Amino acid sequence: MQLDHVFQALADPTRRAILARLASGEATVNELVEPFALSQPAISKHLKVLERAGLVSRGRAAQFRPVRLEPAPLAEAAQWIGGYRRFWEASFDRLDEYVRELKERHDGE
Repeated sequence: MQLDHVFQALADPTRRAILARLASGEATVNELVEPFALSQPAISKHLKVLERAGLVSRGRAAQFRPVRLEPAPLAEAAQWIGGYRRFWEASFDRLDEYVRELKERHDGE
């Protein structure tokens, strides 16, 4: 399932940092290596995980292979998480109502 690959990719802080960098524009692998204390092969391994998840793609511009963010899988993950957000908001609303009822009982004594 694609969503499984997305969450696996997002589980690593280095991959999340790479995605954050790519949100500001495409970059080469060498540009992505700069802010990390990692080798180019290590960054390439992270990129392969991100590619498998569909979160990045690599283009071809002459000798360069720019890496770019592909936002669609992130939107799918956000939509999935959004379903649980509605659950938690409803749970908190019920909890707020219960606390109000308790307070009214306490104030009425």
